Amino acid sequence: MKIFRDKPLFWHHQNDADLEFIDRFLIKIERERPDFNRRMFNEDFTRSFDSMNHRGGTLFEIVSNDNELMQKLLGNVKTRNAPHLIDKSIRELIVEIAESLIWNERAYFFLLDDTVQETIHVVPFSSSGVVRLLGTDIQWIPKRRERHWDRDDEEHPREIRILDAAKVMRFVIPTSLKHMLSAQNRTLALLDKNQHGGINFYAEVTHENPNPTNHFDFRVWKDTQERALYRATRKTGWSGRNYDSTKRSDFFDCHRLIRFRRNQLLLRDDILNQLSVELSRVGKGYNSEFSVEISATDELPNVAHLNELEVRLAHEEVGFNEIIDYCYNKR
Repeated sequence: MKIFRDKPLFWHHQNDADLEFIDRFLIKIERERPDFNRRMFNEDFTRSFDSMNHRGGTLFEIVSNDNELMQKLLGNVKTRNAPHLIDKSIRELIVEIAESLIWNERAYFFLLDDTVQETIHVVPFSSSGVVRLLGTDIQWIPKRRERHWDRDDEEHPREIRILDAAKVMRFVIPTSLKHMLSAQNRTLALLDKNQHGGINFYAEVTHENPNPTNHFDFRVWKDTQERALYRATRKTGWSGRNYDSTKRSDFFDCHRLIRFRRNQLLLRDDILNQLSVELSRVGKGYNSEFSVEISATDELPNVAHLNELEVRLAHEEVGFNEIIDYCYNKR
C-alpha cells in the first residue's frame, strides 16, 4: 500500500470482482446502485436542473471583490462538456453537483494550477472511496490495472491519497433533503423488491387442472402499491410518473407538483450557497481577501413564488394552467 500527498485520481475503472474485503467498506459497487423506482426518482429530480440552459437571459448574479480571480476559477470548469462562459459554467456545475448529491450525497472538485498558461482548472472527481478525517479528505484507491495499447498492462498497488484541503471543493446534500430521501427510499426499495410479487399468487397449473380459477384481485394489489408509493413520496412530491391516473384530482397533482419543484429549487439554492462558500474558501489560497457570492436571477423560478402559488391554490385563487406553466416552463 502506498500513502502519499497528491491530487486525486480523477478517473479509474474498478472491477467489482477485484475488490477485496477491506475495499468494500469504502467503495460503492454497482450492485448497491438504486433499483427501478429509486433510479426513476433520481432521474426525474435532477432532470430539471439540466433544463436551465433553455433560458436566454442571465441566470446568475455574481458579486465578487476580485473579478479577475473569479474569472479564473469559473472560466475553466471541466464538467462533462467543454469549458463555457461563466454563466454556463455555473449552470453545468449545478447540474453535476445536483446529480452527484442525489445519487451519492456528496460531490467533489479539485483545483489544478496551470503555471504555464496561468489558469486554474476546476475538475470533478468521484466521491467513491473518499473519506474525511479531521477536516482532510483522503481518497482510498483499491488495487487496479491500467491498460495500455502500446505496452503491457500496468499493475498498481492500493493507494491512500491525502488531498490538499486548499484545493478540494466538497459539497454535501442538505440534511433536511437527506432525511426526506432516506425515509422515502426505504419504501421505494421495498416496492422495487416486491414489484412483481403479484405473480406469486397465480394458482399453479397442473395436468389435471390446466385452467385453475384465480381469486386473487390484481387491481387491489396494484392499488396497494400505488398508495404505498404516494405515501412514501408525500414530502418530496414525486408522482412516480403516473401521469394518467383517474384516481387523482388536478388539485392533488398541482399541490404535488409545487412541492416537487420547491424541493428542487431548495437544493439549487443550497448548492449556490455552498458553491459561494467553497469558491471563497479555495480562492483565499490566491487572494487572502477573496470572496464571491452567487445567486439565481429572476430568469429562474424561485421558492417564494411557489409558496405564493400554493397559498393561492389553497384559496382557489389560481388556475391549474398557471401553476403547471410556471413549474414546467419557468426554468
